[in-house]
Amino acid sequence: MKQITLKKLVMTALLAALAVVCSPLSIPVGISKCFPAQHFVNIIGGVFLGPWYAMAAAFVTSLCRVLMGTGTVMAFPGSMIGAFLSGMLFRKLKKLPFAYAGELFGTAVIGGMIAFVLATQFMGKEAALFTYVPPFFLSSLSGTILAAILIPALKKAGIDRFFAEDTKPVQKAADDTLAKE
Repeated sequence: MKQITLKKLVMTALLAALAVVCSPLSIPVGISKCFPAQHFVNIIGGVFLGPWYAMAAAFVTSLCRVLMGTGTVMAFPGSMIGAFLSGMLFRKLKKLPFAYAGELFGTAVIGGMIAFVLATQFMGKEAALFTYVPPFFLSSLSGTILAAILIPALKKAGIDRFFAEDTKPVQKAADDTLAKE
């Protein structure tokens, strides 16, 4: 397994764990629970790990929250789509505002409309198509604001270099250290 893949898998697990630990900080709105920490983690994952790892962290977080009783099945569509879209837009356009917009649009609009389908078809709830868009938007907006404040600080601290694809200098330094021992 490549070193960069291991780093990304570990960071994915850490982000999911962070989000699960923060799950008591949710705000009930209707039958959904607004969870700003999830959206913050989605953007962090999307920017530093990419869309697939961010979506995996969102899935693991949603699954853990549902199993622990701190979340509902509504956690899946918004978090996973928002994480993926945030990561994909950042990967393609290389600008943080697009990552933020991807999280907001993916979670609130797309995720909110998919939540409508879950609610009406599988949970037996009556709802309008855009019922979940406002609460998902509020939840996503608060997490996005947090990410907009903290991501520039993380980039300045050099976390993006930690995930750089070129691991040869790191591997060479590790090899040199082992050779000296």
